[in-house]
Amino acid sequence: MDKHDEYHRKQMRLHWTTLACLLIALQWGVLNAQTTDNMVFNPSFEEHLRCPERIDALGVMTSVEAWWQPTGGSSDYFHICGGRDCGVPRNKLGVQAAHSGDAYCGIYCSQENYREYLQTELKEPMKAGRRYHVSFWVSLADKSPHAVATLGALFTTERISDTSWGLLMHKEIVTLEHNENQVIATPYNAQVANGEERVLDNDKEWVEVSGEMTASGGERFLTLGNFRTFNHSNVRNREQINAILQGAYYYIDDVSVTALDEDKQPAKPQPKQLPEEGQVVTLWNLFFATGKSEVLPQSHNELYRLRRLMEEKPTMKIELRGHTDNQGTSEFNRRLSEARAQAVADYLVAHGIDKARLTTVGFGKTMPIDSNDTAEGRSRNRRVEYRVLTK
Repeated sequence: MDKHDEYHRKQMRLHWTTLACLLIALQWGVLNAQTTDNMVFNPSFEEHLRCPERIDALGVMTSVEAWWQPTGGSSDYFHICGGRDCGVPRNKLGVQAAHSGDAYCGIYCSQENYREYLQTELKEPMKAGRRYHVSFWVSLADKSPHAVATLGALFTTERISDTSWGLLMHKEIVTLEHNENQVIATPYNAQVANGEERVLDNDKEWVEVSGEMTASGGERFLTLGNFRTFNHSNVRNREQINAILQGAYYYIDDVSVTALDEDKQPAKPQPKQLPEEGQVVTLWNLFFATGKSEVLPQSHNELYRLRRLMEEKPTMKIELRGHTDNQGTSEFNRRLSEARAQAVADYLVAHGIDKARLTTVGFGKTMPIDSNDTAEGRSRNRRVEYRVLTK
């Protein structure tokens, strides 16, 4: 081979190497744009507080950042770092690799008397009249004896919280004759759902459930699951000798909500109102386990907003202040309020905020802002707030 041929071979290798790099860069740019546009925090369930150790009758969704179970149904979390029951790809319910990353969640979706759901809060509320594309990926568990069709995505303006174990219902109190109140319960109508004719029975591959919707405005909570009655879910029986359930069980991964078009009359951006020195701001959307200082995943958005504020104002220093209601001894409440304020500080430090900018204090039950004689008043008194020390 002469020098002329060798030169051309080197040029061709350089050409293909450059092209491959450009394709990788383009693909990364597209993926990064999709991630940026997605309104869902932790869409593939990668971020977690701890590795799941087992499938628990009460659920383990407290392990997953930004996601929680809105009902008494015990939704499950699977991760490559998990225990034998809840690992990836192999777990108690079968073998399935994640659609992306190392994790997914699992929910039970068929019987009328028992259902499971997943819920999260979007990064920002949906805008009235704007269209959105919604998608998530599902795979039927190997050991599931049933399959259904009608998995869907429900968007609501308010957080859904229900202690029941069955089909999630919209409950409304109506006043009848003689001033008698009655609760009227009707199934929710998911804005995006898989069609009743297509049974989701693939236990080998992931299948996308997707669709478009026009927002009414203000929707900020997303709930995933089956919102149709048993008779309208197109339930199919599967002959599974090793079945350990009595219904349809699905793995869920890669949830996406993206805006499709611009507002017809976009609102002018309003200047952000930053707290002043000495101002006290209550973090109303913080949630803790009862009697404990563990921050629940429902708190993700509130913590995220506080972290972003601290990042945007690098000179700001704050005092985190914990409060409780009057249930329990003074010493217990003081320690609990202190621990909850410290839990918020720990979150901020874990996400890059200098601990020198944070101080914590617990006031226990000494500074109520409402009556402790009602459940609503006690709920308002149980709070964490921050006071701006310096801007």
